[in-house]
Amino acid sequence: MDSVLPLSDLPDSRLRGQRALVSVDYNVPLNSEGEVSDASRITATLPTLRRLVAAGARVVLVSHMGRPDGSPDPSLSLGPVVPILREELGVEVGFATERPGSPELSQRIESLEDGEVVLLENIRFQPGETENDAELAESLGGLGDLFVGEAFGAAHRAQSSNVGAARIIRERGGLAVAGTLMETELRFLSDALEHPSRPFVAVMGGAKISGKIELIDAILPRVDRLLVGGAMANTFFRALGLETGASLVEVDRIDLAQELMDRAGDKLLLPVDVVVATEIDASASTRSVDRSEVEESDRIADIGPRTRSIFSRVLEDARTVLWNGPMGVFEMTPFAEGTMQVAKSIAEANDHGALTIVGGGDSAAAVADARVLDRMSHVSTGGGASLDLLSGKSLPGVDALSPAAEVDGSVDEGVESHGTQGDR
Repeated sequence: MDSVLPLSDLPDSRLRGQRALVSVDYNVPLNSEGEVSDASRITATLPTLRRLVAAGARVVLVSHMGRPDGSPDPSLSLGPVVPILREELGVEVGFATERPGSPELSQRIESLEDGEVVLLENIRFQPGETENDAELAESLGGLGDLFVGEAFGAAHRAQSSNVGAARIIRERGGLAVAGTLMETELRFLSDALEHPSRPFVAVMGGAKISGKIELIDAILPRVDRLLVGGAMANTFFRALGLETGASLVEVDRIDLAQELMDRAGDKLLLPVDVVVATEIDASASTRSVDRSEVEESDRIADIGPRTRSIFSRVLEDARTVLWNGPMGVFEMTPFAEGTMQVAKSIAEANDHGALTIVGGGDSAAAVADARVLDRMSHVSTGGGASLDLLSGKSLPGVDALSPAAEVDGSVDEGVESHGTQGDR
């Protein structure tokens, strides 16, 4: 977190009257009535928005929803987000459907008063957003004097709204800072790897080992124990010469699994028993069997009761826990117990003072399902972004921000050079 300039380092005087272009991740689910069914991503940005509004910034929000492929799709409009923002912020929030680069939108943004907020329509309605199109970036960058990166969930993608626009604003002498959510994500995820309290336990699950190989490579030398579950464990089973029946296995990664086990030694713990069924569905009849007793017609869909106990004992003693990926098909009741037990065990570790970090995506959903969301130190809002960061990759949406060194004299100069904007 030391490498980028956070919003928290800027005084209110640096924000008052400034047009703040804030990149947010409001890719939220909608119900059948077209209303937001889970507002957690919106809620996560509120500290940043409240700070900007209170300081008198003129806030312009830009986000995407879904994959409309560069053309308008009414079912993916960000309109349903507006009432939530109005209620939470206690101010009028405008909704701008005008195209970036149009005189109409520019005029609307210019007419904003201090402390006012406007949300742009789904930026992916515009061609070129996902390709970081230079013209779109120029249009968006022209809407702000200051850029605030708050879309951690999209930080692993170089797009016009989170990378191109930030660079345009910086090229024009403005700052591009990390919002409160972005700052929190970077601090927790970076510190987990760099300065863990020990024992440091990582829990890895999900479907494929190939999607986690870089993360496993990055954390294996740092952790004290690595607990592996989910369908990715099946590939390790095959490397051990075990029968996996009709379960998902990455055949082309079996040698890789063996190599990882050789490197990890006793750090790596695999399930000793599993829950199997002949079909993966919500009404399936299940059996718990030793991992050596899987039959040809079986599909492995969860870790077994003995494994749950072993994993729980390891997690009890942990001082740092990183969890990414469920232990089974937790969306279906017959196969949910392993994931729910891991979630509860991590929550108990947190209750006893451990630092507990949950990757985004399915892991975050599992924590919510287990009703232990408020008993975690940090639940990331970005699945792919958190994976890339923990794997040691750079994030384009972070690299585009101003370095922390710019918090010195350039900030004071900015107050002077932009001081007239409050009189627009």
